[in-house]
Amino acid sequence: MPHPIPRVDNSPYPPGPTEWGQGRHGVGPWAEEHPGQPLPQAKQYDPVLLAEGDRRNVVDAYRYWTREAIVADIDRRRHALHIAIENFENDANIGTVVRTANAFAVDTVHIVGRKRWNRRGAMVTDRYQHLMHHESTEQLVAWAAEHGLTVVAIDNTPGCVPIETAQLPEKCLLLFGQEGPGVTDTAQQSAMMTCSIAQFGSTRSINAGVAAGIAMHTWVRQHADLSNSW
Repeated sequence: MPHPIPRVDNSPYPPGPTEWGQGRHGVGPWAEEHPGQPLPQAKQYDPVLLAEGDRRNVVDAYRYWTREAIVADIDRRRHALHIAIENFENDANIGTVVRTANAFAVDTVHIVGRKRWNRRGAMVTDRYQHLMHHESTEQLVAWAAEHGLTVVAIDNTPGCVPIETAQLPEKCLLLFGQEGPGVTDTAQQSAMMTCSIAQFGSTRSINAGVAAGIAMHTWVRQHADLSNSW
């Protein structure tokens, strides 16, 4: 039986998918990567990672940083965009949505319905992404109103506004339904508008995680400062 790959960080979380094959990415100890250079003394650096190497799935700018320092730095640049996905049937796409939200520095991902979800698809990015749970869509909508967020549902139903031509609000909460049934009636009735994604093939719908990525990038193209991207 092969020996498990040892951890290389001091995180209290269990290893995630990107850490199971740690040798495929990342950097080794600081002394090996930067021979002759002194160890960084800034507080954002993790002494364990500096000593043992950093094999996490993070951009190079965050190598050797503590998780808390990374989250704090992203917090300075997070967008006004929020994402919500209804999870009444234990949707398997939530992990993908969280991973994409992290890539676009989304403020918060809201999980509506079931609190438990499959984190494998998140590829450990949920450690760096703010998450919030709501028991119902009504609770989510009320929270959005209290925080000045305009709800926009994403679905392919009659009367939808094409997202390719829609102007999304800057302070926006994009609300996604589940694979198959789509967003609930409550979601559509509570949204300022429901946007569709243009399709040209035979399938009735596209994967919910893919749809979320398209919608998030539409918001990014309209509102994000691209000079802040990596």
